[in-house]
Amino acid sequence: MAHFEARTSTAPGRIVVALAGECDLAFRDELTTVLSEAVRSAPVVVVDVGGLRFLNSTGLHSLVAAHQVARAAGRRLYAVNASGPVAAVLELTGVGDLLRPPAHDPRLAG
Repeated sequence: MAHFEARTSTAPGRIVVALAGECDLAFRDELTTVLSEAVRSAPVVVVDVGGLRFLNSTGLHSLVAAHQVARAAGRRLYAVNASGPVAAVLELTGVGDLLRPPAHDPRLAG
């Protein structure tokens, strides 16, 4: 059975959502809930995907939907630390560019 984990931590001006394991249809609702709560709670949400081994279209959809909700509310959602197959999926679909953080945002440091 696949394993998925979403841990949330707060820092000044942002929430970090660290994802680990395999993000697929079985965990869509959990991911959507975590991202929705984060977007409502902070002006910047940083989704650390470095711990993901797998990300499919349902996970991509949850990320893009949360990004759209954040943007409509004047907030931001970024994905960081993608590597391997997850980075490939993000880049092939264009979602990597959509969720790439700006280099100059001090809330993303540390």
